[in-house]
Amino acid sequence: MEKIILGLPKGSLNNVNRGNTYQLFVDAGYEVRGYEPGKEENEITILNDPEIKGFLTRPQSAPVELNRQILDLAIIGEDWVREESVNVEGELIKKVGDLDYGQTRLIVAVPNDDPYESLSEFFRANKNRENPILCFTEYPNLTRQFFMENEGYQELFGQSKPVVQIRGLKDGDNEMVQIINSDGATEVYIAKGADLVVDNTQTGSSLRKAGLKILETIMESSAGLYAGPSCTPEKAEKAKIIFEQLFGAIKARKYFDVKFNISNEKTDEVKDFLLSNEYCSDEPTTVQGTSFSQVNVLIPKNKFPQMLKGIKSFGASAIVRQDVKQYVQ
Repeated sequence: MEKIILGLPKGSLNNVNRGNTYQLFVDAGYEVRGYEPGKEENEITILNDPEIKGFLTRPQSAPVELNRQILDLAIIGEDWVREESVNVEGELIKKVGDLDYGQTRLIVAVPNDDPYESLSEFFRANKNRENPILCFTEYPNLTRQFFMENEGYQELFGQSKPVVQIRGLKDGDNEMVQIINSDGATEVYIAKGADLVVDNTQTGSSLRKAGLKILETIMESSAGLYAGPSCTPEKAEKAKIIFEQLFGAIKARKYFDVKFNISNEKTDEVKDFLLSNEYCSDEPTTVQGTSFSQVNVLIPKNKFPQMLKGIKSFGASAIVRQDVKQYVQ
C-alpha cells in the first residue's frame, strides 16, 4: 500500500499537561520518533508501522492541507475543521472518529464590566455608534457566520456581511462590523481597543486573567481523526485501524485492571455483587484454585473506591490495581 500521510498536531494537543498526542500513540502500541513533546521534528517516523508517514502540522493548517490533498489524515480539533469548511461546498473532510481529548469551547467574550448579557444585546446597544465594531479572532469564518445568524445583528444589518480582514486581504460589505484575524493571544486585543473577541478556551482561566466574560458559546470541540479527499478506500481501511488503536488507548485511561483473591465459597456472591453494581465492563474472569479463586475485572476508575470497600467486606485479599494501556471491544 502507498504510505498514508498523517498530520500530527503541534501545540496544545501535544502538550504533556493538556493533550500529549505523542503519549497516546505510545499507549496505542506505536513506536514514534521525532514527536516527543518539546522535541518535535517536521518529519515523524512510526518505527513499527512503515505504512504511516508523519508530519508535524499546525492545527490551523491541517484542514487546508487535507483539502489540498497534502495530507491523507490528520489529528485536529473540530473547531479548525469547521473554520476551514464554512466556505467550502460539499464535505471534503470526513471524520474517522472522535478521540475524546483536547476539549475546548469557541466563545464570544467581552470585558467584565460591559453590561451586555448576550450577543444580541451587544449589537442592539451599539446600533447608533459611529465607529466600527472591532472583533479579533483566529476564527474569522466561523465568527462571521455566527454573527450573521444572530437576531440582533440581523435587526441592524440584515444579510450584509461583516468585513473580514486577514492581514492585507479584506472581504465583506458591512464596514460597521469588522472581524480581524489574530495569530494567537487573542484575549489581549480587548486591552488594545477591540470591542469583543472570539477565542477558544478550556478552563476560561486566561479569559478571567484578561478581565473578560463569556457572552455566547459558538461550539464545543475536541480532537478527532479526520480524512481528506486523498484518503482512498484502501487508506480509509488503514485509517480505521489507526483510529481503533488510538481510541482503545484513550478508553483504557478510564479503567483499572483489578485482580484479587476470594475464597471459593464466596466467588459467585462476589461476581453477583460486581455485576449488579456495574463495577465491571464485562463478566469477571475467575481462575479457581484449591481454596481460593483469582478474580480479574476491568473497572471504571471513578468506581474503584466503592468496589474496593465492597470486595473487602467479602474477604478479598492480595488486591492488585493496574493501569490499562489498551481497551478494544
